[in-house]
Amino acid sequence: MSHVHLPPAAATRGMPLHVKVLIGFVLGAVLGLAAHWFGGADVPFIAGLVEFVAKPAGQVFLNLLFMLVLPLMFSALVLGVGELGDIASLGRLGWRTLTYTAVVTGAAVAIGLLMVNVIQPGTHMDPALVQQAMASNAGKVGDIVASGQQLRFFDLLVNIVPHNVITAAGDDKQKLGIVFFALMIGIGLVLTPSPATQAFKHALQGLFEISMRLIGLFIRLAPYAVACFMFSLCAQLGWDVLAGLAYFVITVVLALALHMFVVLPLWVKFMGGMSPRAFFRGSQEATLTAFATASSTATLPVTLRVAEENLRLPRKVSRFVLTVGASANHHGTALFEGVTVLFLAQVFGLHLPLVDQLLVLALCILGGIGTAGIPSGSLPVIAMICGIIGLNPAGIGIILGVNSFLDMCRTSLNVTGDLATAVVVSARSGEVAESELPVTETV
Repeated sequence: MSHVHLPPAAATRGMPLHVKVLIGFVLGAVLGLAAHWFGGADVPFIAGLVEFVAKPAGQVFLNLLFMLVLPLMFSALVLGVGELGDIASLGRLGWRTLTYTAVVTGAAVAIGLLMVNVIQPGTHMDPALVQQAMASNAGKVGDIVASGQQLRFFDLLVNIVPHNVITAAGDDKQKLGIVFFALMIGIGLVLTPSPATQAFKHALQGLFEISMRLIGLFIRLAPYAVACFMFSLCAQLGWDVLAGLAYFVITVVLALALHMFVVLPLWVKFMGGMSPRAFFRGSQEATLTAFATASSTATLPVTLRVAEENLRLPRKVSRFVLTVGASANHHGTALFEGVTVLFLAQVFGLHLPLVDQLLVLALCILGGIGTAGIPSGSLPVIAMICGIIGLNPAGIGIILGVNSFLDMCRTSLNVTGDLATAVVVSARSGEVAESELPVTETV
C-alpha cells in the first residue's frame, strides 16, 4: 500500500505560526488587563465584549477542532494498529506505552507533591479570600462536586469497554471507550486480510488525510483564538485573584516546569536517543496549540502532524501512542491534581501523613488516565480525590479563578509528554520513520 505524505498544511509564508500565537497571547493579555483596569465585567461594554465576542470566538475555534477529533482519533488508531502487522507487535507496543506512561506520570506527581511540601502554598492563603472565592464560585462548585461524586475508578475501568459506541462517541468522559473500540477494529483488520478489509483500510487512510488537511486550515485561526481566550481571562480576573493565589500558581508552574524542562529532556535523551533541543524545536507548535486550546484532545491533530513531519517518528508507533496518550497520558493533569489536593488540605488545616500522600499519588496516576482530555477535565477528579481523603470537595472553588491559566499550562505538559513518550517508545521498539527507509525501485 502506498501512503500519501501531506505537505504541512498549517505552514504559512512569512511569520511562523507559533510566533503569531505568541503575539496573540501577549496582545490578548495586555488588552484584557487594560479592560479590567477600566472596570472589567462591571462595565457593560467590556462585559458584552467578553460574553458576546471573545468567548464565542474562542469557543468556535475549539468546536472546529473537536469536530474532527473523533474521525481523526478513530482512523489514526485503527491505521496505527493495522500497520503493526501482527498482534504480538501490538502487545509489545501497548505494554511499553503503558509502562512508560505510569513511570513518567508517577515522577510528575512526585515532583508536584514535593513542591507543595517545600513551598507550603496553602499556609499563605488569606481566610477572607478563601471565603470570597468559594462564595463567588458556589454554583460552579456544585456542578463539579456532583460530577466528582459520579466518578468511581471501577466505573472508569468498566467504561473502557463501551456498551454503546455511539453514546461513548458523544461523551467526553468515555473517550477511552472509543480508543478501545478502535483497537478492536484494528486487531480485526490485522486478523482478517482480504480485499474488502484492504479497501476499508484505504477508506480510513482517506478519512485521516482529509481530517489532517482540514485541521491544517483551522489551525491558522489559533493566534486569534488565543487573543480571545487571554482577553476574556484577564478582563474578568485582573491581578487581584492572581495575586491572592500567587503561591499556589507559583507552586504549580514550578512543578510543571521542572517536569517539562528537567525530566522530559533527560527522558528523551537517555531513553529516546534524541537531542532535547531537537525535540523541543520540533514539538513547539503542538505545545503552543495545547496552551491555546487547554485540550489535549483538541490538539491531537497537530500533535500527530508534528510527530510525523517534525520529529520524524514512525507513523505506526506515533499514531498509536499519541492517540492513546490524548485520552490516557496526562502528566501535567496528574501533577496538578496532586498539587491541588495537598494545597486544599493545607488551606483547611488537614495534615496528611506520608502514607496518605502516597495514596494521593496513586489516585492521581489513575485519575490522570481517567481524566477527560478537555478544558478543566481534571476538576471532577480532584473533587473525587478530596472526598476519598476526607476533604470537603467544595473547597475546589478556591482555585477556580486561576484554573483557566493553569489548565493551559498543564495541557502543554500533557501534549509534550505524549510526544516524549512517542519518541521513547519508537526508539525502544527499534522502529524508524518511513522516510528513513532505503528507497527500492519496482519494475
